[in-house]
Amino acid sequence: QVPLVESWGGLVQPGGSLRLSCAASGSIFSLYNMNWYRQAPGKQRELVATITRGGNTNYADSVKGRFTISRDNAKNTLYLQMNSLKPEDTAVYYCHIGIQWGQGIQVTVSS
Repeated sequence: QVPLVESWGGLVQPGGSLRLSCAASGSIFSLYNMNWYRQAPGKQRELVATITRGGNTNYADSVKGRFTISRDNAKNTLYLQMNSLKPEDTAVYYCHIGIQWGQGIQVTVSS
């Protein structure tokens, strides 16, 4: 299996923006719904956003209106645009496609 590769996490100030990306193999990209999860220290992993094969999206209440999940089928890449970031968004973020998980990428929101 070709692993999922996440990119573009980092440190950002409150109110700032980041866009996470998750590169996948073409063989799985069009087959499944795709998800972003996150796990903060001492907390359980939680589902943040989903995009279906048909392009419908769903979000956790805590990120609605601030985060946008999208997919580029030509590039086999999943994205998570995160705006108006808050300290409570600090977590390791994971992409999830089918049975595969990304390696996780740290997002820290702090002044």
